[in-house]
Amino acid sequence: MIAVVLTGGQSTRMGVDKGLLKLHANTWAQTAIDKLTTMALHVVLSINKEQFEAYTSIFTTREIITDSDSLKIKGPLCGLMSVHLQFPLEDLFILACDMPLMDIEILKELTHHYRLNKGADALVFLNNDVPEPLCAIYRSRGLVHILQLYNKGQLTRHSMKFILDQMDTHKIPLRDDQKKYFRNFNTRAAITGL
Repeated sequence: MIAVVLTGGQSTRMGVDKGLLKLHANTWAQTAIDKLTTMALHVVLSINKEQFEAYTSIFTTREIITDSDSLKIKGPLCGLMSVHLQFPLEDLFILACDMPLMDIEILKELTHHYRLNKGADALVFLNNDVPEPLCAIYRSRGLVHILQLYNKGQLTRHSMKFILDQMDTHKIPLRDDQKKYFRNFNTRAAITGL
């Protein structure tokens, strides 16, 4: 399994690249990398082409996967599938960079469910019955299925929640005390006091 930090969003509401924002001494991207690295996972960064120069000035190019030109997909699904094209046999542990409060114990719990539920194509947490697709594990066989749908022109929507409906998805309800870790930040006002 490979871990993927998704940083390729447009950050339009924030006004600056969220992955390069700082939390204490580290960028949000590095904060996510550090959490995933503690789980002994190989970690890569998913970026879009416009981010290449900024990210290669901080991270090594072997850590970076740029969105594939062959995919006519937007949003996080493009990042996920671009990494899948590079590592087609690997299951992918996804974490968005804009969840800087994420707790390592949550990540360990997700991995625990991954080991127990070998038949599931995807494993996600449910937050008030709504899936959290950007802190999730996607098995390679499920991503192969999504790519087949895409290649046949049958992937009618590109939202992460839609692709979860196309897979055998194991859903893990969050306890109330866990929900705060899934808070994502999209505006400068939201990060005041972090």
